[in-house]
Amino acid sequence: MSKQIEKLFKSYRDQLIYLAKLYGIVEVKSYARSAKKLTTSQLELLLIKNRIKLPINRSSDKAIAKQELKENSIRNIYLSIAFVIFVGCLITTRPYIKKVVNIVKFTYVAEEYKTSKISKLKKTKKSKKQKTEIINKLELSEDNVVSKSDDTVSLNAMTTINLFEDLDYDLKGIRNGQKVKPIYLTKLPKDLKTLGDTKKKRELFIKIILPLILYENEKIAEDREKLFKILSKSFNTPGEKVWLKRRFREYKIEDQDLSKLKMRMDIIPVSIALAQAANESGWGTSRFALEGNALFGQWTWSKKGISPKNKDPNEGHKILQFQILKASVRAYKNNLNTHNAYKEFRKVRAKLRQSGTKITGLALIKYLKNYAEIGEKYTKIIEGIMVQNSLTDFDKANLLPTKLKTGISL
Repeated sequence: MSKQIEKLFKSYRDQLIYLAKLYGIVEVKSYARSAKKLTTSQLELLLIKNRIKLPINRSSDKAIAKQELKENSIRNIYLSIAFVIFVGCLITTRPYIKKVVNIVKFTYVAEEYKTSKISKLKKTKKSKKQKTEIINKLELSEDNVVSKSDDTVSLNAMTTINLFEDLDYDLKGIRNGQKVKPIYLTKLPKDLKTLGDTKKKRELFIKIILPLILYENEKIAEDREKLFKILSKSFNTPGEKVWLKRRFREYKIEDQDLSKLKMRMDIIPVSIALAQAANESGWGTSRFALEGNALFGQWTWSKKGISPKNKDPNEGHKILQFQILKASVRAYKNNLNTHNAYKEFRKVRAKLRQSGTKITGLALIKYLKNYAEIGEKYTKIIEGIMVQNSLTDFDKANLLPTKLKTGISL
């Protein structure tokens, strides 16, 4: 094409103008209408800009080189901006990526423990008395796992410690703001009392019980949020009405008084729950805790329970027992939130909530004097456990969010 143009036009400038008109370059047309004259260099630049090949007889290589340099510089600037934005995004999203990695790691490790808990069952021999299950947990020997007649498993103390280490579950980190791994043991280690180090034993107990308490509190918080959402509406769906009836029944409110429901449906300070569980179960070593998962020493006269040794013949109560630890925590929560003995506790908690003051164990413990026969002396004991073991640090603890809504139960 350029050779044919050179034959038609002797002037190099005429060749450029012809090419500009041929390809319909807008700038050339506008200049033509305004009676302005474009220089040869300007014509060349316009053709180059529109990616049109110039005739062989080029007269302005410097101008062309300058234009090409300009275009390269602009491209480099855009690339530099894109790189800076990319690096900025990496820096900004680093905490999120780290969080996701932690969640994935937790899910993987916990699932490994869960799936291998009953990974190999030896041949079961049925007899008239019982069916024995030999459980292989993480290539553990029979000494590491205690078989039970039910479907739950009690890991020994060292196995539990190793599990928490594998999950990076550390109380120091929790106190500094890390999330608590949602790992729920169904039973306490039978050999917990054999740990020689008292501090180590207490830390292990806290690690076991803390997620269970937080789980119940999160359920309460979710229900409470849903309750106020329902109350803010002028019309409620049939499903919402059914939900309300169930909550009235759960919190034992026969007259369906909403003010009572709002007062009863609230969290239990973590520090109080931990301290009471430690006191009532002997830091997880009592017979009631090991045989019946009874963490809080609740009495019963009709339900299944464990009779205290050396009990007065005139006393008919037993210690309420549970199949799993989570059920014990739930019963304790229901007890404090519904029993008339703790009405004052709930009233003060509601005032704290209404005033926007944080609900803490130290603010509420003195209102649980009815929990034991020794009254105020009991609350002083619980307060002492809270302070001596820095349990108030856990009042602000939260569970780690995970795609496993129910966490991992072992």
